[in-house]
Amino acid sequence: MLDINKIRSQFPILNRKVNGKDLVYFDNGATTQKPQSVIDAEANYYTDENSNVHRGVHFLSGLATDKFEETRDAVQDFIGAKHKHEIIFTKGTTDAINLVANAYRILLSKGDEIIISELEHHSNIVPWQMCCEISGASLKVIPLLDNGELDMNEFNNLLSESTKVVAVSHISNALGTISPIEEIISKAHKIGAKVLIDGAQAASHIALDMQKLNADFYCFSAHKMFGPTGVGVLYGKEEILNKLPPYQGGGEMIKEVSFEKTTYACLPHKFEAGTPNISGVIAFKQAIDFITELGVATIAKYEDELLQYATTEILKIEGVKIYGTAKNKSGIISFNIDGLHPYDIGMIIDKMGVAIRTGHHCAQPIMDRFSIPGTARISLSVYNTKAEVDVCMNAIKKAKLMLS
Repeated sequence: MLDINKIRSQFPILNRKVNGKDLVYFDNGATTQKPQSVIDAEANYYTDENSNVHRGVHFLSGLATDKFEETRDAVQDFIGAKHKHEIIFTKGTTDAINLVANAYRILLSKGDEIIISELEHHSNIVPWQMCCEISGASLKVIPLLDNGELDMNEFNNLLSESTKVVAVSHISNALGTISPIEEIISKAHKIGAKVLIDGAQAASHIALDMQKLNADFYCFSAHKMFGPTGVGVLYGKEEILNKLPPYQGGGEMIKEVSFEKTTYACLPHKFEAGTPNISGVIAFKQAIDFITELGVATIAKYEDELLQYATTEILKIEGVKIYGTAKNKSGIISFNIDGLHPYDIGMIIDKMGVAIRTGHHCAQPIMDRFSIPGTARISLSVYNTKAEVDVCMNAIKKAKLMLS
């Protein structure tokens, strides 16, 4: 059993008022709040440890480097990576996907194909479009079924010997659909394709084991798992990362430089040009520790209970339609109310202290699929409660009354 009051006490922002009301924060799909341990770790770096990493022989540089690399160790353990050097620190999921897509601009050519899905965040669409424009490869899209699940029959039809990359999200940020990535990875590998998984919405909600999952690349962001913004992870299999050209050039990622030729550093430094977000990476370990202490499976079970409760309650409101009713789903409810614009709903319930997200959620093709301008989105986390769900539902009812 989770002690929700103890969990909530670790997040100082949850004590604040918004428009005179207790904050109800249901925008976790955009970013999660941060526990005091993460806040303290980042502040402590600048107070007591500030120095660049990997480059100095003095005490502070050694201290900062050790703590920076402790986070890499923690990430390796958290996702079950085989090697520590398979963990590349990036600015976030978007940066990680761009790193891989940029490399494939060189590795692909006309006649090759990339498969993505209609579920994707723009960050897993645009980089591959750019890759295709430069390489000459073609982009194929797995369509959505009406319930928000991927049409796996069409995926099977799209797979061919021309398929070189399959890039799909683990969990949809707009609908909450959990995709069958194990099946996708297995089938893609049978025809020799590499697979990238966008795990931005999954890393703190689903237990990960890269050895069992067998993904070639897996990406996620610290800020969606209680960590700092500006920090992300690209996991990649060692043999594949060694074949990819660097994404950026500069300091740290080199072995030797002359005006005639440059040789690149070994993994992971080959892909970590320049000074990283040192304080953020160090603080990220505290976020991983927070999740690990609670247990990902325990978090997922609690969040699913909240999701089922919130779904039942919101469907009691007349005129509500939920988009994304997949059987296998994470803690997201995207909805509209007949005759009301989602933006207006979000604005009004904000006056009552309830924070949700409205719009297309950087997933415009999903909205086009359902012929809607956007949705209002409730996204849940482990520090949320059923009492907060009740507050949110009452706020939605009042908004409906005011807008009708």
